[in-house]
Amino acid sequence: MPEKHHPKRGSRGYSPRKRAQSEVARIHSWPDGGSEPRLQGFAGYKAGMTHVLLVDYRPTSTTSGREVQVPVTVAEVPPLKIAAVRLYRDSPYGLKTATEKWADNLELNGKIPASGNGGGSLETDDIDDVRVIAHTMPHMVSGIPKKIPELMEIRVGGGDIDARLEYAKNLLGTEAGIANIYDEGTMVDVAAITKGKGFQGSPKRFGVKLLTHKNRKHRRQAGTLGPWLTWVRSTVPQAGQMGYHPRVEYNKRILKIGEDGDDITPDGGFKHYGVVRNNYVIIHGSIPGPTKRLIRMRDAIRYQKGVEVEKPEITYISTTSKQGI
Repeated sequence: MPEKHHPKRGSRGYSPRKRAQSEVARIHSWPDGGSEPRLQGFAGYKAGMTHVLLVDYRPTSTTSGREVQVPVTVAEVPPLKIAAVRLYRDSPYGLKTATEKWADNLELNGKIPASGNGGGSLETDDIDDVRVIAHTMPHMVSGIPKKIPELMEIRVGGGDIDARLEYAKNLLGTEAGIANIYDEGTMVDVAAITKGKGFQGSPKRFGVKLLTHKNRKHRRQAGTLGPWLTWVRSTVPQAGQMGYHPRVEYNKRILKIGEDGDDITPDGGFKHYGVVRNNYVIIHGSIPGPTKRLIRMRDAIRYQKGVEVEKPEITYISTTSKQGI
């Protein structure tokens, strides 16, 4: 007899599960920026994880106000170079680029478009959104084996459109640090490309049960691919790519922003990364991606509880070796 209740195994929320087109995660939505113009995002490189002792800042937690041990992620965040300002005009088909202006004397190793090197003008009317194009500076990070910077778009939010445009003009060609954008205790969303696991079968990819040992051919497969003499639906769990997908972790709190990497680098360095030499952030919990992966932070867009923390009280940061040194 068939089971009356047999829910599908594995989430169908991300389909098709194929490899990401780029290692730079895309951010499709931005929240309102507030009353003052500011950048609404930043980027860095995942260094590794450790644990800290802090006073529990969650008011509804059973350990609220007491010292607890929590896992944290450390990300190295060198400054971002603001390479261009791009203006958008709203249309029935979404935002359309109105104009853009690039900074002078950019060194992007061939990644700059033909309109770069100072091209374009920002004198235009009827502007609905202001964004900047920033690029990373991986040559400052010793743990990253790359020299070609990554380009990304960051929204300028807060205030009226004129104030945001003036703010973006002042940023053009300069370097922006994370301390000027986020404070300790701020809630952010973290977007990244997850760890790739290659070609995997349906039991590992979707969690389907193994078939009985009396099955005719194989055990590690779906029991049926569907009706006879018809096409196979995309919802049938089958083998394919697993991992290396764009994902977003919502509502991650920044516990600490520091300048001296020696304060958080464990003995012997982070495993598969090394020593943190630039500014860093400590984020509560885990974030997507493996070590060395580019991560992007954005103002929290789904944070409904609104628990504000001025500055988390951290009493201890573990710097013990992660590799037995």
